[in-house]
Amino acid sequence: YTTFEQPDLKSTFTLTVKAPKGWKVFSNAPTPTPEEEGEAWVYRFATTEVMSTYITAIVAGPYEGTTATLTSSNGRTIDLGVYARASIVEHLDADEIIEITRQGFEFFEGAYGIAYPFTKYDQIFVPEYNAGAMENAGCVTFRDAYVFRTRPTEAQMEARANTILHELAHMWFGDLVTMKWWNDLWLNESFAEFMSHLALAEATKYTEGWTGFMVRKDWGLKQDQLPTTHPITAEIRDLADVEVNFDGITYAKGASVLRQLVSYVGRDAFFAGLHEYLTKHSYANATLDDLLSELAAASGRDLASWSKVWLEEAGVTLLRPVITTAEDGTIERLEITQEAFSEGASLRPHRMGGAGYSLTEEGTLTQVFREELDIDGASTVIEAAAGIARPDFILVNDGDLGYAKVRLDEQSLAFAITNITKFTDSLTRGVVMASAWDMTRDGEMPARDYLNLALRAVPVEDNMSLLTLTLRHIDEAVRTFVAPKYRAEAAEDTGRRLLLLARTATSGSDAQRMLVAATARNATSPEQFEAIRALYDGTQTLDGLDLDVDLKWDLLIALVRGGAATEEDIAALESTDDTMTGHQNAAAARAAREGEWIKADVWDKVLTDTSIPNDTRWAMISGFWAQARTTPSAYASYVAEYFEALAGIWETFTFHTAEDLTTLLFPSALAGYAPEVDVVASGKAWIEAHADASAGTIRIIRELIDVCERQIANQAVDAG
Repeated sequence: YTTFEQPDLKSTFTLTVKAPKGWKVFSNAPTPTPEEEGEAWVYRFATTEVMSTYITAIVAGPYEGTTATLTSSNGRTIDLGVYARASIVEHLDADEIIEITRQGFEFFEGAYGIAYPFTKYDQIFVPEYNAGAMENAGCVTFRDAYVFRTRPTEAQMEARANTILHELAHMWFGDLVTMKWWNDLWLNESFAEFMSHLALAEATKYTEGWTGFMVRKDWGLKQDQLPTTHPITAEIRDLADVEVNFDGITYAKGASVLRQLVSYVGRDAFFAGLHEYLTKHSYANATLDDLLSELAAASGRDLASWSKVWLEEAGVTLLRPVITTAEDGTIERLEITQEAFSEGASLRPHRMGGAGYSLTEEGTLTQVFREELDIDGASTVIEAAAGIARPDFILVNDGDLGYAKVRLDEQSLAFAITNITKFTDSLTRGVVMASAWDMTRDGEMPARDYLNLALRAVPVEDNMSLLTLTLRHIDEAVRTFVAPKYRAEAAEDTGRRLLLLARTATSGSDAQRMLVAATARNATSPEQFEAIRALYDGTQTLDGLDLDVDLKWDLLIALVRGGAATEEDIAALESTDDTMTGHQNAAAARAAREGEWIKADVWDKVLTDTSIPNDTRWAMISGFWAQARTTPSAYASYVAEYFEALAGIWETFTFHTAEDLTTLLFPSALAGYAPEVDVVASGKAWIEAHADASAGTIRIIRELIDVCERQIANQAVDAG
C-alpha cells in the first residue's frame, strides 16, 4: 500500500485482506476467522498497536504449521505460530524453533525488564525472500532456506537460532522503540546482533555463541578495510542509502562496538540504562543520543568522546604485542601498541584481555597469565606479564572482547603453526586463526603458509561455526591469494588433504559431511574426481556418511565442473528431487558444464530473462564461474562484456537484484590469473566514464576493485 516509508511516522493499522479460498493470511494482528465471499476468503484484522510502516506485514499463501502459547512476564498469554509452505512443512522442525523462541522470550523480558509489547508472535518461512529475515511486529518472516530438508549441521542450527533471536530482540529495540531516522539503522541492527549472541550463549544450548560472534566479526573487519568504509553512524539521505548500508559495518562492526560499550559502562549499568530508554520511548521514536544519555546516567561515564572515536569515525586500528625479554628469559616488559591502520582513524579505547600460554611437560597448553585491561593510546603495558618466563604464545584480545586487527609476534606465530591443535578452547583458537587470516589478507603471511596452518587446524576443530569459517578461508586462499605459478600444485594438495581428512573424520559427524563438501569444492585432479564419483555412485562409502540429496548435488556439481558428469546425470538426479531447491541445483549444474556456447547462454539468460527467480539466477552464476580456477583465460572476453552490461543491469532490475548481479558477475576470479585482461584497470576506466552512475553502483565497483588489488598483491607475496 502507499506509504511514506519514514520510521518516525507511526500509526495503528487496520487491514482487510481478500485472498484465494484455502490460503492462510497473516499480519501484525492475530489472524481472524475468514469470511467467505464467492471464491475468496476475506480476513478482517483487528487494529494493531502503534508501529512504523516498515514493520507492517501481510503474508498470504498455502501455509501450514504449528501453534503453541507462552505466558509473558506480565501474565498475558502469547500465541505462537511457526509456518511454512505446505509443500515443505514436513521438514519444519517447529518444536526446536518454538523452544528457541521460548528461551528468547524469557531472556529478553528479563534483560529489558519489559514484557513482550505485541499481541502474538508468528514466524513464517517464505520462498524467494531477498533478505535473511525481517522483524515485522509479531509477524516475522524468514527465508525458507532455514527449513532444512536434509540433516543440518550444528553450525546451520546455531545460525538459525541466532537469526530467530535476532528478530525477537527487535520486538523491543526497533519495533517498540524505533529509530527517528534511518541514520540510526546501524543501532537497530547492531543491537539485535549483539543481543541475539548474548541470548544464544546464555539462554540456549548453543553455549559457544560468542565463537559464532567472532566468526561474524570477520565480515565487519573486511568491510571496514574497503575504500568505501564509513562511520557506524553513516549519513542516510534517502532509501538508496538505507539499502546500500545493510553491510558488515552496520551489523558486525556495530555489534562488536556495542559489546565494547557494555564492557566499558558495565553490564548492570548497561541494562539499567536500556530499561529506562525503552520505558521512556515505548511505541515512539528515539535517537542514539537518547540511548547514550541513559547509559551515561546509569554508569556515570562520559560517553561523548567514546562515541566520537567509535561511532563517528570510520576504519579500524591495529594492535600488536611488543615483548622485551631479560637474559634469563623472563619478561621485562609486555606492551600492546596501537596504530591507526585505516587512514584518519583515531586511536581508540578498548577493553580486552591479554594472555600468555605455554606447553607443560605433558604436552598440554596452559594459560600462564591473563589480564583484562583498558587499552588506550599508542601503548599500554600488561603488568601481569612482568617477571614471568616468556610464554610460548602471547595473545592480544584473548576472549575476543575487542574490535581491532590483531597481530601475533614472530615467536607466537611460529608456535601456532606447529601447535594449533593444542588450543582446546574454541574462542581462543578462533582468535588465533582470525589473526593469522588477517595477516594473510594484509600480505604479512604467504597464502600457502596459511593453508598449512588451516589444514592442520581442521581435523581437531570441534566448533562447527569455526570450522565453516576456516574452510571458507581455505577456499578463498586457494582461489584468490596463491601465486599463479603455485596455484595448480596448491589446489591439488589442498584437495588431496581435504579428501584424506574427510575419510578420517569421525563417523556420522558434521565435520565429516562438511569435509566431503569441501573436498568437492576443491577437487582438481583426476584422482580426486574419481573418488568423488565413487562416493556419488555408492561404489565407495564413508562409514556414517548420510549421502542425502543436498550432498549429492554438491558432489554432482563438482563432477560436472571437472568434466566427470553429463547432462544425463543432472537430469537423473533432478528427476528424484522435484522441488524448488532441486531445480535450482540442476540449474547450477547445467551452468557448470564446460563449453563456450554453454557459458554464453548462461550469461545471456541471467542478464536478460527477468522471469528467472533470483535464487535460480544466483545458482546459474555460481555454475557459470565453475572453471575459472583452472582455466581463467577462457573467461577473458567476459571482462569487457561485464562492463558493457553494467548500466543495463541497474536500469532493468530492482536494487537488491542489481546489487547481487553486479557483485556475482564481476570477474574478480580472473584478477592476477588471466594475464590477457586487467580487471582493475577496466573497473577504474568504467568509473571514470560513468561519473553519473548512482552512488550505490560506484560504491560496489570500487569495493570489487579493491578486492582485486588485494588479491594481486597477495599473489605477489606468495610468489616470494
